[in-house]
Amino acid sequence: MKIVIAPDSFKENLTSLEVASELEAGLRRVWPDADYIKVPMADGGEGTVQSLVDATGGRIVKCAVTGPLGQKVLASYGLLGDGRTAVIEMAEASGLPLVPKAERDPLRATTFGTGELVADAINRGVEEIIIGLGGSATNDGGVGFAQALGVRFIDQNGAPFTEPLGGGQLDEIYAIDSRWINPGLARVAISVACDVTNPLTGEKGASAVYGPQKGATPEMVQKLDRNLGHLAALMKRDLHADVAERPGAGAGGGMGAGLLAFANATMKRGVELVVEATKLDEHMRGASLAITGEGRVDFQTAFGKTPSGVAASARRHGVPVIAIGGGLADDANGVFQHGIDAIESATPNAMPLDVAIQKSQQYLRDAAERVARLILVGRQVAAAGVSANAEAAAPQGAADSSKLNGAQAPAFVQPVLQRNKPVRPLLRAKRVKGLTREAVALAQRRRQRLHPSS
Repeated sequence: MKIVIAPDSFKENLTSLEVASELEAGLRRVWPDADYIKVPMADGGEGTVQSLVDATGGRIVKCAVTGPLGQKVLASYGLLGDGRTAVIEMAEASGLPLVPKAERDPLRATTFGTGELVADAINRGVEEIIIGLGGSATNDGGVGFAQALGVRFIDQNGAPFTEPLGGGQLDEIYAIDSRWINPGLARVAISVACDVTNPLTGEKGASAVYGPQKGATPEMVQKLDRNLGHLAALMKRDLHADVAERPGAGAGGGMGAGLLAFANATMKRGVELVVEATKLDEHMRGASLAITGEGRVDFQTAFGKTPSGVAASARRHGVPVIAIGGGLADDANGVFQHGIDAIESATPNAMPLDVAIQKSQQYLRDAAERVARLILVGRQVAAAGVSANAEAAAPQGAADSSKLNGAQAPAFVQPVLQRNKPVRPLLRAKRVKGLTREAVALAQRRRQRLHPSS
């Protein structure tokens, strides 16, 4: 039996690989000889790099880059096992956690460091780059990113800006000069893990929706939105890239628009990118069961999160899916309408989060064992149902199998009993259903000897 274990990480607790390993340990208590395939998963957000590195046998690369406010930070990205794909999380170099809460300022924050990570990956000869946009501290429309890759932004005097630009300076740009862009950028295919559809500007744009959580006041939101609008006009004029209304352009403080305009990137749902990168569909072929999970299963689990992507892959191959969550929300049963066949909670009862985290490994093992044992019960119930249906379908007068066991059954009936099919009493039947021709002939000869006159 082949079982695919493809969970997300449990945030601030266990990586996807660690979760998968604990689930395997629990399942082995019931099925010690099954073939287990662990595929660490993610949905394009936090933890995606580690999951894909673990799933493909890749490695982590560290390099010093420019942080959101110009400080140097040590950031990481992943090189996958194929040696040709890099995975970058924007939050590593331009993330909100890198800025103390009291210092958050989207007018100043820049994506320059994310561009430096991309440049480093290009220098290592990669052919594909996957970029996740979650958790950014920035609102610069990807201008800093582009600067790090050689794009020049020209001021009113015709001179290029030499310092990394933030969202508050975009209105000072008079032209975009892309002649100096890193030539390696044209040789790589960039995919953006993006699950939001926000445009670049307006009431649903980057500044209005995400600016406040990055430290923007209402006045700052208005300025940032105007500045992104100005940038979009320059992109259209100078780069022939009309991206402002593209779904996802507002992701990452407008980084979505920047990647579309400067890198000709492709937007995809995060979990779909991970499914492709991990070759999950190949692992699903021939599987009997798929186990997935995340920190908390609720109705939203079915929409763009890791379990939904695993379920979609499993459905393509006719594989049933069970999701194990650290906890279950009241509306978790809603996932049954979206391809997830069953759910289970790792935590056995209500408890503080710190307690659940402390004992998470034990709870995951125990939950996996419970799932396996329930499957065994289901098989037994199904087998009993088949047997009961067979008995109900037997012709009237069929023999009671309990009376045809062991020494009570004539020797010539034994082949039939071994096939577990109800039969008519052979000594009186003119026609015996389910026997071979040889058994019928044997029964007739015995009948002639025992009842010559019949």
